[in-house]
Amino acid sequence: MTHDHALEPLPIDSDGWRDELRETFRLAWPLALANLLQMLVHAVDVIFVARLGEQELAASALGVALFGLTMWAFTGLVGMVAALIAEELGRRRHSVREVRRSVRMALWLAVASGIIGMAICWYGGDLLRLAGQDAALAARAGTFLQIIMFAMIPMIGSSVLRNFVSALGRPVFATSITGVALVVSVVANYAFVFGNFGAPAMGLEGSALASVVTSLVQFASYLVAIYTDRRLRRYRIFGNWWRPEWPRLRELVALGGPVMIIIIAEAGLFSGAALLMGWIGPAQLAGHTIALQIAALAFQIPFGLGQAATIRVGYHFGAGDHAAMGRAGWVGIAMAGAFMLTTASAMILAPMLLLRIYIDPTLAANAAMVGFAVRYMKVAAAFQLFDGVQAVAAGALRGLQDTRMPMLIAVFSYWVPGIGIALWLGFRTPLEGTGVWIGLAAGLVFAAGLLTWRWTWRERFGLTHRRAATA
Repeated sequence: MTHDHALEPLPIDSDGWRDELRETFRLAWPLALANLLQMLVHAVDVIFVARLGEQELAASALGVALFGLTMWAFTGLVGMVAALIAEELGRRRHSVREVRRSVRMALWLAVASGIIGMAICWYGGDLLRLAGQDAALAARAGTFLQIIMFAMIPMIGSSVLRNFVSALGRPVFATSITGVALVVSVVANYAFVFGNFGAPAMGLEGSALASVVTSLVQFASYLVAIYTDRRLRRYRIFGNWWRPEWPRLRELVALGGPVMIIIIAEAGLFSGAALLMGWIGPAQLAGHTIALQIAALAFQIPFGLGQAATIRVGYHFGAGDHAAMGRAGWVGIAMAGAFMLTTASAMILAPMLLLRIYIDPTLAANAAMVGFAVRYMKVAAAFQLFDGVQAVAAGALRGLQDTRMPMLIAVFSYWVPGIGIALWLGFRTPLEGTGVWIGLAAGLVFAAGLLTWRWTWRERFGLTHRRAATA
């Protein structure tokens, strides 16, 4: 049995920089590891579907792109529950009722947005056809989407519960539960895609069903963890689950809506870059895809640090400790910068080693793709640092419940200098694919610079003063 002190939330009143560094690390590493494991869960689906052939893999990629964007956008909408919980705990250590209200309304929002997401998936084949995709591929993707759509609500709900356990000082639950999901995904794909363990061989549809099973197990695992942990159980998050708290729901939508738009804007930037690469050539697109996968893998660490910064800054925001808010944000930004400098160095000094995670760079058939991937990774090394900084700066600002201006900054950065420079350098100069990557880097540099500027001047903008309670 754990000792009583382990049942307390993460300390709110850290004494200084060293304490803040320790507490941020303690909160961030399980979240970052959970993010990496979640990437593996998605990779499992690709590995199994790839064995079904190129056509099925392409249909799966289309379906997952639409499902994934919709699901991630809605997790952004509900994700601000972490900042609200942290603020409530910072204001009053045992604010059980306020925390329960926030989680309840976030779960309501998860169900409502999940239903919208399911409707999008139901008509997914038609949407993909309207977007100019091959009719046969769109039809296969549509069938896939009409099964995987049942994973939408449990996935968004799991995101709410992950925020709850993390803000209450149990981020390791997120890691272990994502590990369970990884195992379930492997077993379910093995059973339903190829017809093992007495299950029917369903092919592509089996992969969609495996995702549904994995999402349900993940959500159920959070429930088990919450109800077997003494501290978490005290919050009775499903108590009075039918009772609406309209002001709290409006607050979640007002704060989370801009985060959802940021996710769509950033996804649009990188999806747009893939489209531009496809226009330049297939080898460039393949090299771009691999280089982006490596960059995305590295990004999971600052992504976890950004989630931790939201909670740590939120605690101090609730407590009204201005100095501690600043420490929490700057510690997260510094940690992200230090880590991304390391990954940037690896991209420059040992690109072949990193490429081996995904492909065999020595195969002659991969020569053109590897050449482009290495070239793009040099640019990726430059934007690694800025990508990490913008992720944590945005996370710190969310801790202050500041999302509207960061949304405007993100949309401007990604879609004006970002896509603008990518189009100019990619198609008006000999740089081609490298020019597109310089455009991506420019978008991230602008976002990092403007978000850090806003964080630096948070006092002047009045961001550190709590608004009147809305519920």
